[in-house]
Formats: sequence, C-alpha cells, structure tokens
Amino acid sequence: MATEQANRDSIPRATDRRALWGRRLAVATAVVFVISSAFPAVAAFVRDTEAWPRWWGVLDVIIAFVLASLAFVVLGLAQGRVTEQAEGATYRTYRVLTHGILVGPVVFYLLGDRIVWGQCLSGFAWRTWLLLYCLPAWWTAFNGPTGERSSIPPRSAEGAA
Repeated sequence: MATEQANRDSIPRATDRRALWGRRLAVATAVVFVISSAFPAVAAFVRDTEAWPRWWGVLDVIIAFVLASLAFVVLGLAQGRVTEQAEGATYRTYRVLTHGILVGPVVFYLLGDRIVWGQCLSGFAWRTWLLLYCLPAWWTAFNGPTGERSSIPPRSAEGAA
C-alpha cells in the first residue's frame, strides 16, 4: 500500500509539468523581451540609417514576432488562472513602472538632440504596452497555473465577468 502511494507521488502530475512548462515559457519570454528591447535602444542613437546593416532591421522584426508569439502563448496559458495574488503583485509592479512615464520627458530634455526619437519611440511604445498587458498572465505562468505560492484559489471564468 505504501509502495503504491510512493509510486503515485513520484509520477509527475500534469499540473506539475504544466507549471514547469509555464515557468520556462515565462523565463524565455522575459529573456526575449530584454533582447527585443535592445533594438530600439540602439536604433535611438543611429543617425545614418543607410550605413546601418540591413540584417539589423530584419533581425529586429523576427525577434519582435517571436516576442509577440510568446506573449500570446503566455496569455493563453494563463487564461482563467490569474489569481488575486498575481493581480496584487502586478498592480504593485504597474505602480513602479508608471514612473517611467515621468522619466521619459526628463530623458527627452536631457538627451533630446542626441536621440533619434522617430527610430525608437514606436518600438518602446508597443513593447511597453505588451509588457503591461501581459504582466498578470506572465506572473501566473511564472508562479504556476494554480498560484502554487499562494493559498488563494484561481479565479473562475464565471466569477471574472
């Protein structure tokens, strides 16, 4: 009897595999987000776009597509599983990230003539939107589909409406 229980406990459950897969997906998405954000940061200082290698723009678009695809997968994985703990944690993160809105004008006034805003602003804008939009789902994927670090049960789809 005890041996059967030990064997059952040693077999990874589907939720354990899904939590591990979700965490790996969340980490991969975060890494791709950081790499993708480097492109508009570098493009902000490029004055002569004709001298810039063509592969740079192609690589930017490919990585941006991968980032958007990963974000959609994370959203799908966390659909209906975002807990109150995840909402609270991401709300606190939003509160910190909104300070970036105040940093923007400071950077503009201090470095305005050195930055080519037309080449970087749209890239920063959509990446920021994607980060803020997906943050609760990303948090849920990173911490497990059932909010395993919390005793709060996941919200049901019916209760969310």
